[in-house]
Amino acid sequence: MNFLTPEQTLWKDQVDKLMEKEIGREYIRKCDMDRAYPYEGYAAIARQGWLRLLIPEAYGGYGGSIFEYALMCESTARYGFDFATAIMVSTFTAMNIVKYGTDEQKEKYLEPFMQGDIRFSISISEPGAGSDAASTRTRAMQEGDEYILRGQKLWCSGAAAKNVVIAMLVRTDAQAPKRQGLSVFLVPNDTPGLDIRKLPTMARRATGTTEIFVDDVRLPAAQMLGEPGKGWPIITDHLELERIAVSAGYVGNAQQAVDDALKYAQERIQFDRPIFDFQVIRHLLADMQTSVDAARLLVYRAAELASTGRPCTREVSMAKLFASETLQTVTRNGMQIYGGHGMLPEADMERYFREGMQSTIGGGTSQIQRTIIAKTLKI
Repeated sequence: MNFLTPEQTLWKDQVDKLMEKEIGREYIRKCDMDRAYPYEGYAAIARQGWLRLLIPEAYGGYGGSIFEYALMCESTARYGFDFATAIMVSTFTAMNIVKYGTDEQKEKYLEPFMQGDIRFSISISEPGAGSDAASTRTRAMQEGDEYILRGQKLWCSGAAAKNVVIAMLVRTDAQAPKRQGLSVFLVPNDTPGLDIRKLPTMARRATGTTEIFVDDVRLPAAQMLGEPGKGWPIITDHLELERIAVSAGYVGNAQQAVDDALKYAQERIQFDRPIFDFQVIRHLLADMQTSVDAARLLVYRAAELASTGRPCTREVSMAKLFASETLQTVTRNGMQIYGGHGMLPEADMERYFREGMQSTIGGGTSQIQRTIIAKTLKI
């Protein structure tokens, strides 16, 4: 059963066509192998106007729904979740600026973002603050009309690319309770005092994961997003959108992994017949496709609830949990079907597998999602 309207189907087909014809798996594979940011692919998305999708019409956007955005994320991640990350991470901060930014910040950043001239990144984690993000130790001390930032951030996606503005969570009040006294600053990545280093991670090689050393970074007070001490609600508010988007991306990548494995199984001849003819392979693929379909339905449910403004914390965490673990499982099984050929970059499966291993960690671990879900359970 197709739960999409004709308009939604047309929209998804349009994104699929761009990914197939203008960007392609070879380009995404090369970016991964070279650890090179996908500037050309990002620009192709911007030229289509798709960075405007979620931005309200009042600011020059299309005012689209989270469901439409989820469909875009599903398709842009088909040849590798890492590519979709570049677009998704930028959009999360753009939407925070829409909701919490001053008129000056909206005017300064939104139109350049929608045109693809600037990108955004989010910096929350630190060496001692991962899932426990409120334990942030990076400090910002006010000095007149400026703030001076000192500390270290970690696992920041896309911060080393060109023309990036980082939404950085820092502590502005050391005496306040743990989740109070936190603020968010918009920090251009060429600001003096920033030392941004791209890490040699197993996954997210193209968009890049970075550590950031913050050494006496001076920022005008006007670069604070929202009010002083209100950073925690800003950062957590975007998590619903983030988890729906990444879950949709996991589904898109998982579906491509199944498609690739099926094609290989039908073409690979062993013992004088395609390996798809062996029941063990057929059943493995059947389980893989069933899991992907189930994950897609969970994602669509969460996206529909969010699009209509209904509470969906539990449904979003379920989608994130199941979609990420599905990507991890189907790519591992895909590697088994490919055998030795799966170890080569040209097979693409090893890239899907690496990104699947990251999927249950980034954006809130599987353990965090289970904790959130468990809190909603009632007898």
